[in-house]
Amino acid sequence: MKIITYQGSREWDTAKVMPLADFHLGDRNADLQLVKRLIEEVRDTPNMLCTLSGDLMDAATKTSIGDTYGAVISPMEQLKRCVELFAPIADKVICIHGGNHENRIYKQDGINVTELMAIQLGIADRYASTTAFVFLEFGHFNHGQPSRYSIYSTHGSRGGRKEGAKALQLADLASIVDADCYICAHTHLPMSFKEAFYRVDPTHRNVFKTTKLFVNTSSALDYGGYGDRQGYKPSATEYPIIEFYDGKTRKMKCIL
Repeated sequence: MKIITYQGSREWDTAKVMPLADFHLGDRNADLQLVKRLIEEVRDTPNMLCTLSGDLMDAATKTSIGDTYGAVISPMEQLKRCVELFAPIADKVICIHGGNHENRIYKQDGINVTELMAIQLGIADRYASTTAFVFLEFGHFNHGQPSRYSIYSTHGSRGGRKEGAKALQLADLASIVDADCYICAHTHLPMSFKEAFYRVDPTHRNVFKTTKLFVNTSSALDYGGYGDRQGYKPSATEYPIIEFYDGKTRKMKCIL
């Protein structure tokens, strides 16, 4: 887990975060037009940021799971395409980490393509080799102090065909670390829910009730290929947008 602090504009009253993941660039079913629209939305919305949460490349190799022969571009071209696509929003990326697809290349050849992408984008300081814990700061609400939210971002690893299993993986993140918001990917099921939690305040020897927001992001894959052969359900491709408000009310919401 890497600790990252991202400082947004002090002029923002709210900040938005779109979790981008599971583009699977290189797969013949990847929707490149959708990917471009999502990136343009982040670029053109002044107070919108994003996470790059893994499986941006399909990264199939000859010895890995996946269809390397059916790929429309090679892993090297996938890396180049990602750098080209994300360059216009590099300054808006609050964290970047790989997924199980990029890890295929690391397991076989010891080359971390996600880290290479972060270096080429100039955001190596926001790269996490495993998971990221981000302190997001923006605006000001009390004597000039910024609003501050904590976000735990991971690609995820557990599967499961049913929605309940995917929701459990997301909810279980709260047993790892205390955060305001949890972001997960991997299962291609956009969803969001909230839970209440009593947070400890050792300084004042007290506990206070707060709300945690759990968000699973989507996939940019059209139906076909592996999912079709294995009988998986098609995925909804609407990406969630998380909105954070002032630090006093601690309000958060997710738009699906």
